[in-house]
Amino acid sequence: MPLTMDDVDLFEASRPRLEAIAYRLLGSASEAEDAVQDTYLRWQAADVDGIEVPVAWLTKVLTNLCLNQLTSARARRETYVGQWLPEPLLAGDPMLGPAGTAEQRESVSYAVLTLMERLSPNERAVYVLREAFAYGHREIAEILDITESACQQIFHRAKKHIADGKARTEIDEAEAKRIVEEFLAAATTGRTEPLVRLLTADATAIGDGGGKIPARTKAFEGAVAVAKFMRGLFKPSQAKRVLVGGSPGVYATTANGDPAIVAVLDGHVIGILCLEVTAEGIASFRNQVNPDKLERATQQWAASDHGEPLLIAF
Repeated sequence: MPLTMDDVDLFEASRPRLEAIAYRLLGSASEAEDAVQDTYLRWQAADVDGIEVPVAWLTKVLTNLCLNQLTSARARRETYVGQWLPEPLLAGDPMLGPAGTAEQRESVSYAVLTLMERLSPNERAVYVLREAFAYGHREIAEILDITESACQQIFHRAKKHIADGKARTEIDEAEAKRIVEEFLAAATTGRTEPLVRLLTADATAIGDGGGKIPARTKAFEGAVAVAKFMRGLFKPSQAKRVLVGGSPGVYATTANGDPAIVAVLDGHVIGILCLEVTAEGIASFRNQVNPDKLERATQQWAASDHGEPLLIAF
């Protein structure tokens, strides 16, 4: 039986929440959109009149689609060229989802999305649904077809894995911009000492080029090694200009709620450098330069007011 306009409207009202769940589960905006579209196709084929709680039904279908995707994604990432990092989302992107609590903001931070790669698909689903969307253990157990006690155990295990990472410091947009400006000022001096003072002793830096853009496949580790890398990254050179096709503008913003540096060339976002900040300093840099993972950011950038660049790179 074809969907009525009310059925379509109900789905569209649920779409933002479904996309936000899928993005947290998959770490990819494009894959999240595909999962939500597949959910719509199943909604379209279902006996909608016989579904007692449509929102719960849609969440279950979406979650299980994402679990299947995560299982196959693990195999694909084994053959991924270089380091796999999540797709960053710029400030204001509706796919970031709810941000009313510290737990919700934490669950979509770039650091936590990266840490969630260590979790099993079930651990990831339980963590996201509980921490970011406040589902009860009974509801999650019904979605995943497990017992409530198993759900609680999985959640505690997932939280422990996430908590093993560094303690993130919550930062507002003004503070994020100040941190980025301070970092860029240090990175463009041509010296490592000012950079080292901003970093934690065990700071790391990694990049994701997807085999399309040169990126470091093994992390730089330690404040001195990271500082040297960052000094070189922001050092002007003709080779870099040739590689990227010009001199990009560099802006301060936030991505996934964290301080971020965005490089833009001819209206296209060509790189997002996400900074993980702790009370001790900048703990890590995650640089996304894979063009496949910057398409949504480019769309968001074109629709936002971002002012003048802090500097012109290279």
